[in-house]
Amino acid sequence: MQIHIPNSAFLWNIEAFLRAYKSDGPDSLQVTFHPKWVSVHPFVLAMTASLALECRERGIQPTTSSLSFPSLPYLVRMKLFEFLGVPQPTSIVEHEAAGRFIPLSQVRNSKELHQFITEMVPLLHATPSEVEPIQYVMSELIRNVLEHSQSPRGAIVCAQYFKETKRIAIGVADTGTGVKKTMKIHGPKNHLDAITMALRPGITGTTRRFGGTETNAGAGLFFTRNIAKVSRNHFLLYSGDAVFKLRKTPINSRMALYADPTMDKHTARADLPFWKGTVVGIDIAISPDQTFAGLLKLIRSAYSIDVKKQKREFYKRPKFI
Repeated sequence: MQIHIPNSAFLWNIEAFLRAYKSDGPDSLQVTFHPKWVSVHPFVLAMTASLALECRERGIQPTTSSLSFPSLPYLVRMKLFEFLGVPQPTSIVEHEAAGRFIPLSQVRNSKELHQFITEMVPLLHATPSEVEPIQYVMSELIRNVLEHSQSPRGAIVCAQYFKETKRIAIGVADTGTGVKKTMKIHGPKNHLDAITMALRPGITGTTRRFGGTETNAGAGLFFTRNIAKVSRNHFLLYSGDAVFKLRKTPINSRMALYADPTMDKHTARADLPFWKGTVVGIDIAISPDQTFAGLLKLIRSAYSIDVKKQKREFYKRPKFI
């Protein structure tokens, strides 16, 4: 297997990075880097670290290309080389992360999730309106991994905060069962179909019942996708050979929330190298006039309307005895 860390890979241009991933050759993992400079989304770091951690647990030691580019201190500070299990390529002075980034972390259970969220919030040094959606998204994405991925390694997470634009970029990855197996109770035709199902409200792999259960309403990915949308940013989910990417809603465009993710402005493809787990990337930017409570009220309304619609359509179907 091989992962190449390019000079630039953010959600808007992530496809080139995904296509370059080589998933064949499961008995080795080589991580290569652009020789001059690297600037990437946390999605890239979380995916790389997640795969490296699994390989090391299977007794496979990742190898790297020559490392001498200016971006090395950032990758060291994000703890990428700790997850790769290779010697730190350069010494650094660890500056305080507060308000700037959250290094790669492993979360395997609800206790570690609670601890991570508790420690994360003070790092941002932000107002409650800015912190709440970030806290919610991190919690939902990680909880989704813990509940559905069946990965003993849990979730690998990291984030980068951009103070000037009030935007945070988040990456969450696992090497578990993947979305299609998680959604098998609903009979998805392929990986892209499974991803589309998972992004709809009220659909969860734990039950066929519309609206989910008392403990799992099938709302996490739906809410996360729409938090990205209302902040006019990107959201991306990669699993199996498929990826769904929510594209930015222009500032001058009317905001409308849809239960069906394919009604959003998006790109989707099902011809990528196979990733057996799930990787999620999201960018969030909350403006001063957007309260988290207001965003959730808007999203909950779309959720409620669609679940009721699904129930009506189901019970209207002809029944043959």
